[in-house]
Amino acid sequence: MTENYYKWHSPNLGKEFEMLVFGDSGFPLLLFPTSMGRYYESKDRGLIDAISWFIEEGRVKVYCPDSIDASSWYNKSIAPQYRAYNHTCYDKLLLEEILPRMEAETGMNRIVATGCSFGGFHAANFAFRHPEKVSYLFSLSGIFDIKPRMDGYYDDNVYFNNPADFMTDNQQADLWRMGIVLGVADTDVTRPQNEQMSGILAAKNITHWLDVRPHTLHDWPVWREMLPHYLSLIK
Repeated sequence: MTENYYKWHSPNLGKEFEMLVFGDSGFPLLLFPTSMGRYYESKDRGLIDAISWFIEEGRVKVYCPDSIDASSWYNKSIAPQYRAYNHTCYDKLLLEEILPRMEAETGMNRIVATGCSFGGFHAANFAFRHPEKVSYLFSLSGIFDIKPRMDGYYDDNVYFNNPADFMTDNQQADLWRMGIVLGVADTDVTRPQNEQMSGILAAKNITHWLDVRPHTLHDWPVWREMLPHYLSLIK
């Protein structure tokens, strides 16, 4: 399959940023890495191989951005307000620098957002914040409450990057036409948060699928099974 590497100076981050892209055509898929993972993690962990058929058949074109978790949510060396602010800059990078490329290269103005573990948080946060830009959300063992990383601090940047909070009041119409899957292992540490988010969506009558996989763990083998299944649901 076609693989392209991109590196550029991001005006939103004020530093260089890297990304891998797989495929030539198809539905644009934004695939986030796990906690503090790099842009090449999905390739190294076999997730790209697991969905290679969809890429080679031109069903999806996969964009794997780097993360800045080490500068944002996981950076205990800076005050929590700066962690949240740094992620807000990352969200602007996605919206202003990466999505225009995805739209220009695929001819589609709505994307698939997906990721595993903390990447599931990134996918859900982006999709729920910008539902007009997202057709499908596939969160694999994701989390939806960022407050435990904030040391008790709270402001608008925390609220608007915390789906467990802002989704209760979120009335953007495009949420009701998004295809949403919350995939989680039955023994997963993130299962309670997935069940909570499913409850929030159900209370709003937002159609979704809470997919609890039996006899599985919070790990790559189940994610390599989940993602091809979910991609097969794209219409």
